Amino acid sequence: MADIATRKSPLAGRHGGSAVVRLTPAAPASRISLRAPADSVAGLSKALGLTLPTRPKTSASANGRHALWLGPDEWLVIDESGAELVGLAASSGVLHSATDVSHRNTAIIVSGPGAEATLSGGCPQDLSIAAFPVGACSRTLFGKAEVVLLRLDAETFRVEVWRSFSSYAFGLLAEAAEDADNTFSA
Repeated sequence: MADIATRKSPLAGRHGGSAVVRLTPAAPASRISLRAPADSVAGLSKALGLTLPTRPKTSASANGRHALWLGPDEWLVIDESGAELVGLAASSGVLHSATDVSHRNTAIIVSGPGAEATLSGGCPQDLSIAAFPVGACSRTLFGKAEVVLLRLDAETFRVEVWRSFSSYAFGLLAEAAEDADNTFSA
């Protein structure tokens, strides 16, 4: 894995939000794009220390590590401590492909009572708690950027975005946060 501590975050020093939502660049994390057949899931789950989800729009989290289901044989695994995920996956001894994408992505934490309304300002997906409950995840669009959303709690989302789109996504989120503030004060 590339040393994530030595590369400056593309959103360093950025902050935003409104009275009802806070936008915060997430701390650096290690990430892998993981592909594996169904019969490798148990071995990879054991090696990674969490059960890889096997149903659409679900995730699993344990000890600062998240596994997000993106497709029938595809996950995004995020570790907030910077663990060497490729090596952990390799220790499973099962068939898989693990690609380190730590430097490709960054993340924005969107939190507060206006978080859902803020994300809805650029995302066509229904993000209501009934349709997108805590732990739900999805690869979708935010404005013109592909993102992966993870609902951490009732009022907090993690928005994974490619570094090259992060300024655009942050700016669009900041504008949507102002709109969310107007919605709550109306």
